[in-house]
Amino acid sequence: MVEELAAVQQTLATSSTPGDEFQALSLSRQREVFFQLPETTQQRVVDDLSQQHLHRFVRHLDPDEATDVLAFAEEDRQEAILRRLNDDRRERIEFLLEFDPESAAGLMHLDYVTVDSRSSFETVTQRVRRYEDRTGRFPTIFVMKHGRLVGELPGQALAMATFDSEAITDYVRDTPTTSFDDDQEDVLEVFRTNPESRVAVLDPEDGQDTILGVIYAEDLLRVVEEQTGQTLYEFTGVTEEESILDGPLSKVRNRYKWLIVNLGTAFLAAAVVGLFEDTIAAFTLLAVYMPVVAGMGGNAGTQSMAVTVRGLAFGQVSLPTGGRAILNEVIAGAANGTITGLLVAAIATVFNQSPLLGLVLGIAMVFNLVIAGFFGTIIPLVLDRLEIDPATSATIFITTATDVLGFFVFLGLAQVILGI
Repeated sequence: MVEELAAVQQTLATSSTPGDEFQALSLSRQREVFFQLPETTQQRVVDDLSQQHLHRFVRHLDPDEATDVLAFAEEDRQEAILRRLNDDRRERIEFLLEFDPESAAGLMHLDYVTVDSRSSFETVTQRVRRYEDRTGRFPTIFVMKHGRLVGELPGQALAMATFDSEAITDYVRDTPTTSFDDDQEDVLEVFRTNPESRVAVLDPEDGQDTILGVIYAEDLLRVVEEQTGQTLYEFTGVTEEESILDGPLSKVRNRYKWLIVNLGTAFLAAAVVGLFEDTIAAFTLLAVYMPVVAGMGGNAGTQSMAVTVRGLAFGQVSLPTGGRAILNEVIAGAANGTITGLLVAAIATVFNQSPLLGLVLGIAMVFNLVIAGFFGTIIPLVLDRLEIDPATSATIFITTATDVLGFFVFLGLAQVILGI
């Protein structure tokens, strides 16, 4: 099944007529495939589908899914397709299209009903049945009192309660809320701090708890996956929009600027190496071990950066409070540098019959991992203070620091200790 789905996605991504390939799928298959495609391919599919086939696809989707699809269509196509839908679906989709898809409102569903806190269980049951008859889905039941949200009435309460003797407020449980314009990251935080499986989306501008929709925990899975992928992209200098299914020209456009920046820093490291050209020429084994020094420093710096960025994300550290974190990373770097330095010194001494070269490598390794720990921590903290995303920008500065200073320490020690 996974292999088959991957094959379909590959076909759509590489086809010159993705709309034709898409409409050849069954409706259930279209729904499964579309929402797993990268956005660039989703856009191409929607653009290539005829208005008739786009309408055929949209009218079988839930309103929130239909909204996601129509967001890729031009306004005149949106209006033409909406006119062909029944009044209830059209009103729901038009309502959802008004909101930012990256906000809380962009995640919400409209599968809810509101009831007054004084309502009887019989009244609530009738309200729910009418909703089910109209939509085919069981709604979330929000209880209101004087225009304020009291909480959620669990569906199982309708089966458990004694209708004649109990009030619905006896079964109401607290419901976390979020504003319709909150970022998706804010919604994630609400779910992290509340064990509930759903969140009510409110419009705070009217002074009352006007409910606009409901967000379910499973809706956040997509957001978490996107954030994970985005973090990985940022760490490697790849734009969030790039997909494995994109063509080579698209990949070139997304990557060349980052590679040019890296090329500039590589020349800076090369300039430092050039200062010790005579030293390297007199003792060519230094060139063999230079990648070891650079690689270890880069890896250690990336480890420190990852821990620091995570601490920033969770509010555990900032530049004013980062002194302890920097010290910890520097000490850890010195310890790890000592361990790896002893290993590389032993290797150089045994295989190259040069104790002095081993001494140079060992000391250089300690210094370079201390440098990596320091810059791997301080650079993300400074970038965060400057309101620059450290996940996006820190790597290149850290690598430059470990390469430039690492080579300078290594080759400078060689010049002094080896007497070259």
